Amino acid sequence: MRSYPLLVVILLIGFAVMSFNPVYRGKESENTFINKGLTDFKGKLEQLKSDVRKFSEGLISLEELQTSLKSTRNSFKEIEFYIAYYYPEFTKTDLNAAPLFHIEAAGTSAYTIPPKGLQVLDELIFSEEAEDEKEKIKTITDFLYNSYSSFYLSAMKNGLSKGNNKTLPLRIELIRIYSLGVTGFDTPGSLNISEEASHAFAGMKKYINDDPYFKNYHTQKADQILAEAIGYLSKNKDFETFDRIEFYKKYIQPLYEELGKWDGRTDDLKEFSGWNVNNKTLFSSDFLDPYFYTLLKSSEDNQNLRNLGKSIFYDQNLSGNKKMSCASCHLQENAFTDLKAKSQSNVEGKTVLRNSPTLYNAVFAKRFFYDLRAFYLEQQAEHVIYNEDEFNTSYESIIQKLKTKPEYKKAFRVAFKDGNINKENFSKALSSYVASLYSFDSDFDRFMRNEKNVSEDVKKGFNLFMGKANCATCHFAPHFSGLVPPFFNENESEVLGVTTKPIKQLPVELDKDLGRGKSPVKKEKSWIYDYSFKTVTVRNIALTKPYFHNGAFNTLEEVLDFYNEGGGEGLGLKMKDQTLAPDKLNLTQTEMNQIIAFLNALTDVSKAK
Repeated sequence: MRSYPLLVVILLIGFAVMSFNPVYRGKESENTFINKGLTDFKGKLEQLKSDVRKFSEGLISLEELQTSLKSTRNSFKEIEFYIAYYYPEFTKTDLNAAPLFHIEAAGTSAYTIPPKGLQVLDELIFSEEAEDEKEKIKTITDFLYNSYSSFYLSAMKNGLSKGNNKTLPLRIELIRIYSLGVTGFDTPGSLNISEEASHAFAGMKKYINDDPYFKNYHTQKADQILAEAIGYLSKNKDFETFDRIEFYKKYIQPLYEELGKWDGRTDDLKEFSGWNVNNKTLFSSDFLDPYFYTLLKSSEDNQNLRNLGKSIFYDQNLSGNKKMSCASCHLQENAFTDLKAKSQSNVEGKTVLRNSPTLYNAVFAKRFFYDLRAFYLEQQAEHVIYNEDEFNTSYESIIQKLKTKPEYKKAFRVAFKDGNINKENFSKALSSYVASLYSFDSDFDRFMRNEKNVSEDVKKGFNLFMGKANCATCHFAPHFSGLVPPFFNENESEVLGVTTKPIKQLPVELDKDLGRGKSPVKKEKSWIYDYSFKTVTVRNIALTKPYFHNGAFNTLEEVLDFYNEGGGEGLGLKMKDQTLAPDKLNLTQTEMNQIIAFLNALTDVSKAK
């Protein structure tokens, strides 16, 4: 349970309900269920506000307050698919924010904002500190009530937003349920995953049955799956024993695919989300659109461009001392890492600050480097090119070298209509090659697509990863990285309290690298990012040791030991704001072995060209 200062400051923050909307706005909503749901949620918030007051005065018990919060959250879950789709920023920052400090940028400055919303209340009210946090609970509830009331009045007066494709909010909700709901991310205190998922399904069911739009489609199959899923959830309520494989295969995947058949003509999310609306299964290579994450367009990409990019990737002549290429630190035989604790510098005997992460699936990110200092793939390459310890050169120098080589002149003419050898085309070629390094054909992916079976240990390991071990609350399914679902348009970084060596090697000391705390991104300067590092993918993790930014852990067993103890804070190290829960996971050796079996089943290097 995090300890936060009094949250009065949040009442001074400007209300920004309409700050961003991925689709155009309408003047009214034709779905009466949504209007009723909005009103019901307002009523539940009023009741919660009253119950919080009673709790603070000793008039009701903590158990009664917890029941009131559950009722409020269930009401929200029934309309979440609509509000979170059409008003994503409002939902993320005001209604259901994660219980972590965040920043709000203002020009080149940033303000550090305490968390607020339903998730924060869930963590507080279901914690052992609830009796001592009455004022904080009251403050957060008041802010939540006031924010939503303003939104509600505006919605009733001006109407709600509407998009061109009504099935997209429903399909996005399925991703949200699976990646954030049943993992416990959304209910960090209560772990009330089954009940909330049930209400989310119930809201979707009512919406489909109530809206005339859906009369044009054969909805019986979807209606039946939703009803069966609700029944399943009513019988499977235990967080640790909940079978997330069975739940996916019986309900999430069939419903996801069925809704995808209804209307794929329009894409309201094209400029806002990396999710590919035409995708049919979460565990496939086309789940995300790589061109959302690069400056390269799909229409520009082709095999000739990838071939050119590969030549550039392996060309040592392009670096300042003509001895270093991209492949120097990203070796294909090591899943495009170098197996070093810290990657080599261009200076003999010297290293750079951190190690090289895998390039498999690297394109699927909105921020790059462990400290998130680069905002797109092409900018990542730019940092390497100009870094004195790496390529130590410039685009101008690289372009001049390329122009002297007949083979490059020919390759650029083949790859580009204009045949120009310039910075823009150079970047597109390199991006094309890196974007081709995707990895979604592992044994586990194929198992989830019903193409093969895996061992019982792998299955149990996945359920532990998604549940008791809390891994999937940072390494989000299905990509198992910090690219945040369900819109996949932002990257998370985490404060883990990483140590200088495995925890069984005494003494245990905190690694001094501040990570994002020393990032050159000025508008993100905040103490909350001290010791914060990008959450990288665990796909192909069996091939990418050593682990963490400092390469201090050589085995997955050592990594799990660290997490099992609750990270640095759990080990007793002084951390200002560790985002990893410091509580011990109490995983047995057998359970850790099962998690490792699952991680090994995520290995796939079949697509390297």
